[in-house]
Amino acid sequence: MTNKNFNSNNGRESRKNYRQNLPKPLWRRILKWAFLGIFLLLIAGVGLFAFYAKDAPNISRADLESGGSSGIYNTNGKFIMSLGTEKRLYVKDSKDLQLLKDAIVSVEDKRFYRDNLGIDPIRIVGSMLTNAKSKSISAGGSTITQQLVKLTKFSTSASQRTLRRKAQEAWLAMRVQREYSHDEILEFYINKVYMNYGNTGIGTAANFYYGKKIGDLDLAQTAMLAGMPNRPTVYNPYTYPQYAKYRRDIVLKAMLNNKKITQEQYDQAVKESVKKGLKPHNKRKQSNLRKINDPYVKEAIAEVRAKGFDPFRDNLKITINMDQKAQKKLYELANNGTIPFTNDKMQIGASVIDPSNGHVIAILGGRHLPSSVQLGLDRAVQTSRSTGSSIKPVLDYGPAIEYLNWSTAKMLDDSKYVYPGTNIQLYDWDNKYDGVMTMRHALEQSRNVPAVKTLRDVGIKRAAKFAGKMDINIPKDSGLSVAIGANASSLQMAGAFSAFSTMGVYHKPQFVSKIETPDGLTRNYDSEGIRVMSKATAYMITDMLKGVIKNGSGKNAQIKGLHQAGKTGSVKYSEEELARYPNYRSTPKDSWFVGYTQSYSIGVWTGYDNLKDGTISGIGQQSAQLFYKNMMSYLMRNKENVDWQKPDSVIRARIARNSNPPEVSSTGDWQLFVRGHSPIGIVDDSSDYDEDDEKADNNNSSSTTNTQENNSTRNEQNGTARQSNKNQRKSKSKKENQQSTNGNESNSEDSGQNNNQNDSNSGNSTENEQKPNKPGGDNSNSSNGEGSHHH
Repeated sequence: MTNKNFNSNNGRESRKNYRQNLPKPLWRRILKWAFLGIFLLLIAGVGLFAFYAKDAPNISRADLESGGSSGIYNTNGKFIMSLGTEKRLYVKDSKDLQLLKDAIVSVEDKRFYRDNLGIDPIRIVGSMLTNAKSKSISAGGSTITQQLVKLTKFSTSASQRTLRRKAQEAWLAMRVQREYSHDEILEFYINKVYMNYGNTGIGTAANFYYGKKIGDLDLAQTAMLAGMPNRPTVYNPYTYPQYAKYRRDIVLKAMLNNKKITQEQYDQAVKESVKKGLKPHNKRKQSNLRKINDPYVKEAIAEVRAKGFDPFRDNLKITINMDQKAQKKLYELANNGTIPFTNDKMQIGASVIDPSNGHVIAILGGRHLPSSVQLGLDRAVQTSRSTGSSIKPVLDYGPAIEYLNWSTAKMLDDSKYVYPGTNIQLYDWDNKYDGVMTMRHALEQSRNVPAVKTLRDVGIKRAAKFAGKMDINIPKDSGLSVAIGANASSLQMAGAFSAFSTMGVYHKPQFVSKIETPDGLTRNYDSEGIRVMSKATAYMITDMLKGVIKNGSGKNAQIKGLHQAGKTGSVKYSEEELARYPNYRSTPKDSWFVGYTQSYSIGVWTGYDNLKDGTISGIGQQSAQLFYKNMMSYLMRNKENVDWQKPDSVIRARIARNSNPPEVSSTGDWQLFVRGHSPIGIVDDSSDYDEDDEKADNNNSSSTTNTQENNSTRNEQNGTARQSNKNQRKSKSKKENQQSTNGNESNSEDSGQNNNQNDSNSGNSTENEQKPNKPGGDNSNSSNGEGSHHH
């Protein structure tokens, strides 16, 4: 009996153990781990939320009631202007707002009045699923309260759509929902949203668009304003009425579905013209200072947007690099009669840059700017005009020094030239050819044929790469005529020339130096710059461009005693244009001057917006140079006048005029060589090299057809006085000569090649498309180049 019970109990225990030891169903194990995973994720999520939320910025009633527009400040922290309206019409909650509130809630957040949390979990889950599919944080699950918080304390920048920002936004929305009623939150929102044309708040917009108070608007008008904050520029009834109607009808449909209006009201409202009741669109007049600053503000806004922010909605503190006094001076010079222009329709665009950091100090958008225009045409940054010969240092001679190690004494041939594969003959500005000359003389006198031949020898591809480092964009299909004219803006040209000023370091022009967001984050945009050319290239170009002002085509830009360099440029009309206006033949279409010191780089364009407006004639042919001269004189009045110091990678020597190969001569002209690439016998001459010597010597620098005997005699006298010093350095010279011929300190990317100064170096021409640009445009081979006013 006992045995039997024992066996029975033992059997039950064995079956129980057996069942316990059986493997559990797979679905139960999956479910168990799934619940565990979800629990851990929730714990981690709560922890991460708390971690991010603890750093959320404070938010007050004053913040919620304030306008959402951004403020612009100068580098000294002085307030310049607000991007919103000067006067915002703040509307208090009342029964007059009920229709507008119904419209906003219906289209933006229909569960708004049932939400006591400040966030909508249902919308959040929906947006999470959408974002998971798109692998980004793009879809929004924001309530009206969250949108209010975003407009008050955060940026709308796509780069700021992070988990950290979303967590802080949600936390602040929960706080706002606890502290304020639903109607108060809607009041804040209605007065916070941006409504285009600098209008903040729907009350301000109602007056701007309809000249009415919100309560006096009909259903269709109310719906249109309620829908605008989503995309205020696109849903603008003045410029895009079809899009405005599309958005308005979406709002009306949402109100119908939310039972805020009847079917009859809906049917009547959607039939109403979106333009009904709109005031005539007269842009408000701006103050004189606002008009002066308008071109700069326009570019600063574009730069802020390019960085991912919305300056009209993000409540930013924007620090710009503008010097208000310089900005005002540019405007005055263009409009007060100081600078002579051909007529009142003649226009100008100008840019001033600090070469040391790329800060855009000031820009000029044009003359006679209308008071009624905001953010209008800015001629300082237009890129549709040819630069003429002002491009030569950037695209032709700079690359020749950088890649081919040419010296300033390199002999170039200014003779009859026809573009390969065409019957188009290239002419110089005086319709003459001057024969063999140095590169220095060719650049100073702005001869076209030597420039085109130089680009041919460098190769368009390499030259375009060199210019591209300084943001001068040369189209891939460009022909050789781009050597004497590329499309660029005064801002781009001032930026490119600034790299010569800084001995080869380029700072991209910047209007904005700092952006501060309401959540306390600061982003600085100053850069240390990048080296785009060797010191030797920058110094040698600068040395030649000094001569442009002293002895060449830029004499009207001379400023006594100032260490400066620069280049002229002008563009002739195409044959098609001359057929319409034959009296334009002897005048330039565009006239340029780009110049710099160590403190500033200035680019100036002059011309006409329309062909029929006139041509640059008479004193107007000097306007660009005179404008530069006056502005640079103003800027440098309190600046140290510093000259550029020759780097060790450059050899300076007196070279016999037009000698080929170069020969040292005590009566010769000062020329520069890249160390390691000077012919045997040429060593660094450390004797005095001052401005007077350079001027005297460069006046003698000429082609074989242009020698002046009186200057030659003076040069010989000056050279004799230095001969004894040269003899004393004889032993030192032999040693330096030996180092020079060993090829040390080459700055060329092609240093492995034989780039002897006496070679024609035309082996690179195979990479060029041996064709000119299409005749008849600004870059026409037969018409581009220096105008007769440079003779």
